[in-house]
Amino acid sequence: MKGKHILLGISGSIAAYKACTLIRLLIKAGAEVQVVITPAGKEFITPITLSALTSKPVISDFFSQRDGTWHSHVDLGLWADAMIVAPATAATLGKMAHGIADNMLITTYLSMKAPVFIAPAMDLDMFAHPSTQENLEILKQRGNYIIEPAQGELASHLVGKGRMEEPEKIYENLKVFFNAQQSLAEKTILITAGPTYEKIDPVRFIGNYSSGKMGFALAEECAARGAKVELIAGPVNLTTHHPNIVRTDVESAQQMYEAATEKFKKANAAILCAAVADFTMAQTACEKIKRQGESLTLELQPTQDIAAALGTAKTSQQKLVGFALETTDEHNNARLKLKKKNLDFIVLNSLNDKGAGFQYDTNRITILNNDKEFPYPLKNKTEVARDIIDFLCGLFE
Repeated sequence: MKGKHILLGISGSIAAYKACTLIRLLIKAGAEVQVVITPAGKEFITPITLSALTSKPVISDFFSQRDGTWHSHVDLGLWADAMIVAPATAATLGKMAHGIADNMLITTYLSMKAPVFIAPAMDLDMFAHPSTQENLEILKQRGNYIIEPAQGELASHLVGKGRMEEPEKIYENLKVFFNAQQSLAEKTILITAGPTYEKIDPVRFIGNYSSGKMGFALAEECAARGAKVELIAGPVNLTTHHPNIVRTDVESAQQMYEAATEKFKKANAAILCAAVADFTMAQTACEKIKRQGESLTLELQPTQDIAAALGTAKTSQQKLVGFALETTDEHNNARLKLKKKNLDFIVLNSLNDKGAGFQYDTNRITILNNDKEFPYPLKNKTEVARDIIDFLCGLFE
């Protein structure tokens, strides 16, 4: 944590007093802390107390004086290595989720380039309300880290959901994050994402419903952990954000095969998340096929098997991860693919699971290796990507 710039946002909750402990932990670890507080937050803890702990003036208003000087939320967004909003009230969560920039904390959040950690704080009824849950889901989908107390068997509504996590646990979450940032340093990770389109004629193609969201989430997660990412993307309407991601756009299975086999030579690992067509046209029509007769027969031929090719080429120093989207006999089919393609592990998801598969922002996966199966609950795809990359990092240890 030494030398890290931490922006701490405090909103109007009784839990605001816990910010003092969090500041002490961060500064003791060598971090530099800047506090941004909402007007309501100042009703629960004084800026003088916070300024004494951080040795910095607390920022609350857009303008610091009446002489035209002002606080730049853009500069704060560039300065910070991480932002923590603790406590985050229901009102603040709603404003963050919907871009209601009516105070300095929210405008700073909207300008933030660094990761954001959010520790909700409110009573159980407010936390459980559909509006709050929807806002939390929106924030998760945008890649924010939500920090909540663990729910053990003895946890009651008084000490469970809605209560702000303890400062020590928030600090540990941040520490783990910064440590993980280097977990893939000096590694090159190849990732395939999205569908492929196999042309029938100049205006038609054979394709699938893959959105590419899972593959792009994996690319961003690997890049955030220090890896150079070679992302091979099929036809998708998605953009990358991290500068460590080098993107190659392809359309057909053959183009993806050629790019993947070439780039795998210099990769430490490959994650094959793309939904690649198993068949392509034996011959593509040069002109649009006109409607004639009662039926049309298309002759198809198998595409190149990317996973099998990389599994054969893989060295003892390389790792290979596959995906299996199944509809029947899911686990057995995934295990067959795991062995046949020489994968280190495979990520299984089923179209029979509600909220999993193509087009969704969520996924429910099971990771299978040669020995065990590791099921995960339904999560946002950003969180699923973290689980998968955590598992991959364990192979490099």
